[in-house]
Amino acid sequence: MSDQLPMFPLSTVVFPGMSVPLHVFEDRYRMLVRHLMEVDDPAERIFGTVAIREGYEVGEHGAQSVYRVGCVLQLTEVDRNDDGTFDIVAVARERLMLEEMQRGSEFPQGVVAVLPEPQVDVPDEVLDKARATFTAFRAAMTELQGDPFSGTLPRDPDYLAWTLSALTPLPMAERQSLLEADDATERLELVTRLLTEELRAINVIPSLPATQVARTAWSPN
Repeated sequence: MSDQLPMFPLSTVVFPGMSVPLHVFEDRYRMLVRHLMEVDDPAERIFGTVAIREGYEVGEHGAQSVYRVGCVLQLTEVDRNDDGTFDIVAVARERLMLEEMQRGSEFPQGVVAVLPEPQVDVPDEVLDKARATFTAFRAAMTELQGDPFSGTLPRDPDYLAWTLSALTPLPMAERQSLLEADDATERLELVTRLLTEELRAINVIPSLPATQVARTAWSPN
C-alpha cells in the first residue's frame, strides 16, 4: 500500500537504526520541519529520505536524480536557531520504496511504499565471518588513525547487518546496494565481501580509504 510522505533527499545513504543529525537551512526544508512540528503525536512526525545520486542535484532532474530505496525517518529533536534555520535529529526506521517524487507546494513529497524486512535464519558461518572481517578491518583502521568506532556489535542478525552497513566507509553506490539487499543474510555476505576488499586495499596502500567521507559528511540540503 502506498502513502504520501514529505521527502528530504540527502547526499548519503541512511540505514534503519541510524541517528541522523541535520542542519536545515533551505526554505522548503524549513517548511517541512515546521509542518512536522505541528503534528501532535511525536511518533507520527515522519518523513522520507532517499540518497541523491552522485553527480546530480535535486531539482529539474526530479526523481531520476535519486535512488528509489530509502528510509522512513522520525523527527526526534528540534532546535530552532535565531536565523530561522533548524538543527534536528531524526532516527531512521523501516526502508521505503519511492514510487514517485512530487513537487509539493511548500516542500517535496513522495508516493512511497514501506518495504517489509524478511525474517530469515542467518547461518552461523555468515555471522561469524562478518564479525571477524569487521574486527580485522577495525584493527587495521585503528593502526592508521586510532579506533574510529565505539561500542560493541549487536548480536541480533538484522541489527548486526544494519550496523556493519552503516559503519563501513564505502562509496555511495555500494552503500546503496547494502540498503537494497533482500535480507540480513545477503546484506552480511555483501558487507563482508566489501570489507575484505577494503582490507586488501589498506594492505596494499597503507592509507585511509578515500571513502571515509561516507561516514562523516551529512549534506543537509
